[in-house]
Amino acid sequence: MFEEKHGEDVKGLIALYEASQLSIEGEDHLNDVGYLCWELLHAWLSRNQEHNEALYVANALQNPLHYGLSRFMDRNIFIHNLKAEKDLICLKELANINSSIVRFMNQNETTEVSKWWKELGLAKEVKFSEYQPLKWYTWPMACFTDPNFSEQRIELTKPISLIYVIDDIFDVHGTLDQLTIFTDAINRWEITGTEQLPNFMKISLNALYDITNNFAEKVYKKHGFNPIDTLKKWWIRLLNAFMEEARWLNSSHLPRAEDYLNNGIVSTGVHVVLVHAFFLLDHVNGITKETVDILDENFPNVIYSVAKILRLSDDLEGAKSGDQNGLDGSYLDCFMSEHQDISGEDVQRHVARMISNEWKCLNQEILVANKFSSSFSNFCINAARMVPLMYHYKSNPSLSNL
Repeated sequence: MFEEKHGEDVKGLIALYEASQLSIEGEDHLNDVGYLCWELLHAWLSRNQEHNEALYVANALQNPLHYGLSRFMDRNIFIHNLKAEKDLICLKELANINSSIVRFMNQNETTEVSKWWKELGLAKEVKFSEYQPLKWYTWPMACFTDPNFSEQRIELTKPISLIYVIDDIFDVHGTLDQLTIFTDAINRWEITGTEQLPNFMKISLNALYDITNNFAEKVYKKHGFNPIDTLKKWWIRLLNAFMEEARWLNSSHLPRAEDYLNNGIVSTGVHVVLVHAFFLLDHVNGITKETVDILDENFPNVIYSVAKILRLSDDLEGAKSGDQNGLDGSYLDCFMSEHQDISGEDVQRHVARMISNEWKCLNQEILVANKFSSSFSNFCINAARMVPLMYHYKSNPSLSNL
């Protein structure tokens, strides 16, 4: 039992609270400890708003270390506990040097990305003229943290950009008949039969084929393994998920919550991104058939958890900001349709618990031995950590001012 004095041990409570974020399924005691620490820290904060530890406590409660990317955290939090002035000065100097090196590296890479996007031809299309390739680059920038992975960051930005482009084709620009032809062509992995499609769709289709084939060729030349079959399989699954959402929208049909979520996890595009990332890592040199077979499954657990966190977080953020128009639906819309007696606030809390539980599943995959390399596991958890940051892209200077 916690004694009353423990409620004043801020550092101890934060340490326990941070540790509880690494819990896995079944660790109910650790969950209880984490919730108790959360309550005690909130109570302490309400009594000590002017205390010099208040900012530190508030940040710990809002941004647990396990869910964040250190590069985008407030530097004041890092230096909070440094008492010696000389330590503070040294740390600031090192941080400034590192920041300058990383910024220079990122600027060079974003220059390459911008050049590639212009040469691709899609930027000339009015529908895509205001797209933000630098925003797409933030995903590999945050997840491929090794400074030596410059080529990998640039290469991964390319399929990510196509996910955004094709998603908008389905959501905004294409008719149902056009999308049906578009999806059929990708299922066949051919360009034939698309003559009646508008030019921007044909350019997008060619871009998808060219980028995927070039990516596979680079992996084969570097590692001696051709991933084209796996890449095609996951792209086809993604486009079929987009098509299912288009049918629902066209018929004004709100699917069952379970059906929406199963399809929505695929339509995040997370699986396409993570499969590309998998083949960019050096572990491909020692790749085994067993690992590829796991990757080809309906959904490897680690990829499934990241995708589910993204889907539910995206829908929850849309509900909070009022950005859901109700036409294409969300998990919250579908759930409330099936549970008429539940309030909007209650369903938001329900989805927040689902996200928390999925983090426990992801922790299980990351912390317990699995068939994937540690480098790929780290990439996956960084992808999950990146999710909340992207909702504040424009307001986060670390992201928008590359």
